[in-house]
Amino acid sequence: MPPTAFARYWTAAAISSFGTALTAVAMPVLVVQILGATPLEVGIVGAAQFLPYAVLGMFAGAYTDRCRRKPILVWASIGRAVSLAAIPALWFAGALEVWMVVVLLLLFGSFSVFGFAATQSFLPRLVPRSQLVVANARLDQTDAAAQTLGPALGGGLIALVGAPFALLLDAVSYVADAVLNAGIRVEEACVRERERNLLREIREGLAWAYAHRTLGPLSVSTHVWFLANGIAFTALSLLALRSLGFSALTYGILLAVAGTATLLGATTAARLGGVLGSGPTVIVARAAYPVAWLLVGVAAWFETGPVLLFIALGLHGLAAGVENAHEMALRQTATPDRLLGRVNANIRSANRTAAAVGALVGGVTVGIVGEEWTVLAVAIIFAAAALIAWWSPVREVRTPEI
Repeated sequence: MPPTAFARYWTAAAISSFGTALTAVAMPVLVVQILGATPLEVGIVGAAQFLPYAVLGMFAGAYTDRCRRKPILVWASIGRAVSLAAIPALWFAGALEVWMVVVLLLLFGSFSVFGFAATQSFLPRLVPRSQLVVANARLDQTDAAAQTLGPALGGGLIALVGAPFALLLDAVSYVADAVLNAGIRVEEACVRERERNLLREIREGLAWAYAHRTLGPLSVSTHVWFLANGIAFTALSLLALRSLGFSALTYGILLAVAGTATLLGATTAARLGGVLGSGPTVIVARAAYPVAWLLVGVAAWFETGPVLLFIALGLHGLAAGVENAHEMALRQTATPDRLLGRVNANIRSANRTAAAVGALVGGVTVGIVGEEWTVLAVAIIFAAAALIAWWSPVREVRTPEI
């Protein structure tokens, strides 16, 4: 495969990541500060883009393994661009309401189900499997760089022109993503119609994802992590933007600190994995999350709370940067190419469903017990995710060739 194929793929991912970083700041500001959403509404908005994974995920995986993955990437990006651009369009027309944001994010999430199923399964066709840790680390580094610069720039941009305009820029980034991926030259072929059996294909993907001695517990650990993360970031947006009174710029800088730490973690991921092994690296990283969110939980109790928040998000980002390349490489190398779309889609669908449930639970729980106690409970769930991985064959894996 020519190096230019991965280069185009990498560039498309970078542009999209910068757009997503803008939305990470713009969406909470739009919903919490501009539309004045309640904690429950904030949770519903947070869940909306993930709910389609519960309905469409397994079908998206089966479809991705049947057909060429590049066209799926392209059309999914176009669909996300259109659905996201509708939010600022409605705002500029003076008609935007919270329920409209929810509907458009459901549509956005539906395109994302197919887009990510294809994305995670397309990379092994662009680089040799022996290079997947390095390739995933490069993508993680780029994404982390976007999460470093994007939120800070987004916060400043929102202060100047408003959150809706930042969302529009993210929509444009998906158009650029589609154009770049459309130009990739790759050999792909569809499964013949007579060979298709949707239910059998779905069962095969589920069996590989959860019956595999290593991927099974790793997947369950990741699902628990996403549940905790969904609760955590719902509570964080309310804690920072309301209780602590962060401006859009300060909130953007907070997320930028997490992005900087993620970049650092991604940069050291391959080297740390060479010392500890891929499985132990994932476990060590997951053990850091409970510590980070304990700091977030007590932030409002001290005058130095904002400082604790920045330290905590830095630790969260560092752990994310370290573990992701190894987790993805473990999954990609352990799964045959013919099953990769289904396995990736099944796991990602369960992850996003857990995140959606977490966002809803976070909104409800914050309304009942407040942000601080909600986040302290989240630390326990993050700890459970780390323990599941520890009490499994994941801790024995030294290299991704499992």
